[in-house]
Formats: sequence, C-alpha cells, structure tokens
Amino acid sequence: MSSVIELENLTKDFHLGDNVYHALKGVNLTVEEGELLAVMGSSGAGKSTLMNIIGLLDNPSGGLYKLDGRDVSTLTDDQRSSIRNLKIGFVFQSFFLLPRLTALQNAELPLTYRGTHPKARKERAIKALEKVGMAEFIHRKPMKLSGGQMQRVAIARALTADPSVILADEPTGALDSKIGQDVMDLFKQLNTEDRVTTIIITHDPDVAAQCNRTIHIRDGLVHEETGVNS
Repeated sequence: MSSVIELENLTKDFHLGDNVYHALKGVNLTVEEGELLAVMGSSGAGKSTLMNIIGLLDNPSGGLYKLDGRDVSTLTDDQRSSIRNLKIGFVFQSFFLLPRLTALQNAELPLTYRGTHPKARKERAIKALEKVGMAEFIHRKPMKLSGGQMQRVAIARALTADPSVILADEPTGALDSKIGQDVMDLFKQLNTEDRVTTIIITHDPDVAAQCNRTIHIRDGLVHEETGVNS
C-alpha cells in the first residue's frame, strides 16, 4: 500500500497576545491508502487543529505534510483551496447541506466548484447517491430527509469528488445509536469494497472500535495507537 498522508514532526502554534499556545508539538503520522482510521482526543487536545491541517484548512507552523506524495506544508490559501477541492472530501456532524438544493444538487457541489460539465457531474452524483442507498431520494431537499438520509447525502457529496481521503468529523454525533450505526456500516462498506481512505474524528469509543486503527491525541501529540498498524 502507498501512503496517502505523511506527517513528520508537525507543529502548530497560535499567538495569543504575548503568549504562544502550542496546539501541536511534533506529530508524526502515516495514513495508508484504503485505511479506516479513528482519531480520538478530548477538547483542547489538538484533534481539531490536526484535522484542519490535514483538511488543508490551515497550514502547520513547522514540520512536513505530504498528501499523495506532494509537500503541501506551505501552500498559499488559493493553492490549499484548489488541492482541497481535488483531494479531500468532508463529512460533518451537522451535514451542512444547502437547504434550497435537492440531494442531487448537493451531491454535485464539489464538481460544480471544479467547473465539471453539467452532464458529467450529474452522472457522477447519481452514481454516488446510488452507492449510499439514496437513489430514490435524489430530488428531495434536506427538509424532506431524515438525519440519517442527510448524512448519506453528505457522504455521497464527498464521494462524488473522488477524493484521496474523506475526513468525517463526528459523523454519527447528531444521530441516534441505530441510525449512527447504519452510517458506520456504510463507511465500513465503502472502505471494504472501494478502499476509500477515511479518517473519522470521534469521541465515541464504539465508533473507534469499528475502525482499522485508532490514534489518541493528547497535549498536542499522538500519545497512543491501537489497531492493525500499531
């Protein structure tokens, strides 16, 4: 397997007046192609900072970040935005679907931003919605969907872009336990059948236990790893 993500001695500092807060203190992490990885950590541990950097929403203060073999540690905002659209798919706890758009139109959005031809983006979005079991709901708007259905549309939106990695931030956090498990089953199915590299940020040990590997972030460092690569 090849590495999708490589982090070497990654640091992130925030300047708060005359003080410096060291959010990440030298993180080393490799995520292999096709891996299903859980990231756990308490509030303030550095988990969100790490995910923002991996998702190209922010740059590190120091260290190396390679995405698909390319050093992306010091990109400009425009460069990060361009690569993020091509390489990263996002799934959020609150879904972040646009309420005025149908499921199909929401799933098309990453390709809309790329300027993909309307016919091609529609075909890819329909295929992604079929894959997540939403084929019969493609013309419904979010208000006409359940929480689990909205999360499936969000996953389809991430898949439509054919990303190198999907970042899922507490994807079951707004769902009841049964629907949350359905969403986890979908992530596991996509990982097993299509080898979709997925990183799930979670506070739920039951969610983490279903992933191939779990890393624990504490005090800005990877403190513990469990699973197949540990």
